[in-house]
Amino acid sequence: QVQLVESGGGLVQAGGSLRLSCAASGRTFPNLVMGWFRSAPGKEREFVATISGSGVTTVYADSVKGRFTISRDNAKNTVHLQMNSLKPEDTAVYYCAAKRGLMGRREYEYWGQGTQVTISS
Repeated sequence: QVQLVESGGGLVQAGGSLRLSCAASGRTFPNLVMGWFRSAPGKEREFVATISGSGVTTVYADSVKGRFTISRDNAKNTVHLQMNSLKPEDTAVYYCAAKRGLMGRREYEYWGQGTQVTISS
């Protein structure tokens, strides 16, 4: 079983930055593909970014490409999402997720509780 705990959400003005972190339990962290998703009011949860177990490969949603950066520290069992040039449409609850096997945007097995990100215009 893997437990995920997000932190780092908050309220910032448009154009600002936030860094989300996700701490994972368990010894299998380097074997896990990690991802970030977000859920805005009235919208379906959407994929934001994913990173391979080694950290070498990353994939981003088009809406955040060039503004967000996903990274991981396997020694500390953590994954981060650096968010720059934030826009009001980035407002959402952000979730950390983990899966075994191949990278992808679906079929994540483990989820955190979410952290609220609010961007004011």
